[in-house]
Amino acid sequence: MDATRLQARLFDFAIAELVRRHRESFAPPWSVESWAKLMIWLALNCGCSGDGAGLEAFAAALGPGLSGRLRRVFFERELEDLNLRLLADPAEPRVLVLPTGGGGLLAEGERIATALARVDLTGRVVAAEQWERREALLAIPWIQP
Repeated sequence: MDATRLQARLFDFAIAELVRRHRESFAPPWSVESWAKLMIWLALNCGCSGDGAGLEAFAAALGPGLSGRLRRVFFERELEDLNLRLLADPAEPRVLVLPTGGGGLLAEGERIATALARVDLTGRVVAAEQWERREALLAIPWIQP
């Protein structure tokens, strides 16, 4: 493996860990506002000014690929003990629940309810009767404000 590829993998790992370790610091959780706060925090810590031009320059420097990757990490939760992965980006119409290990999706009603409660999503999504099964995943609509 060449040095450039190793550096890229190290950067990818480091930035993902940085986002995972700090994502709970930005309130309110599961909101576009919390995402914006993270991006401002990153920009300021990279030496950008906090004005509109500085923040726009930071976003442009990241580009859509890296920004998208950071956003996925920010709004994703892996619950290994429940064998579930949640993708809960408030810009999307639904929270996606994917099984990650053994077991199918349902015996899952209780398991999914536990996962939603653990990450504080229970009051933000519709009741179980409105959940939508889609092949290997479950789509749960957000409660509309």
